[in-house]
Amino acid sequence: MKISMASPLHSYTGASTLEAHGSNLAELLEDLERRFPGIRFRMIDEQDRIRRHLRVFVNDAQVFDLVHPLRPDDEVHIVQALSGG
Repeated sequence: MKISMASPLHSYTGASTLEAHGSNLAELLEDLERRFPGIRFRMIDEQDRIRRHLRVFVNDAQVFDLVHPLRPDDEVHIVQALSGG
């Protein structure tokens, strides 16, 4: 499936878009971790949750947990959340 990666993670992947595989979000992140060691820790915290500064969208719908199922034709967008005041 096609992955669009947040620009702060380009230092790991070397690209803004790439392909990855998995039947759910956790498996997809495992695939990315195998190929780009250390990237999972930048996205997932010690409690196995998506880090607060990231947002993950699958086909334009935000997902919140790692067991979210994926299909091979899905598009996953990993973006950095903006904050401020």
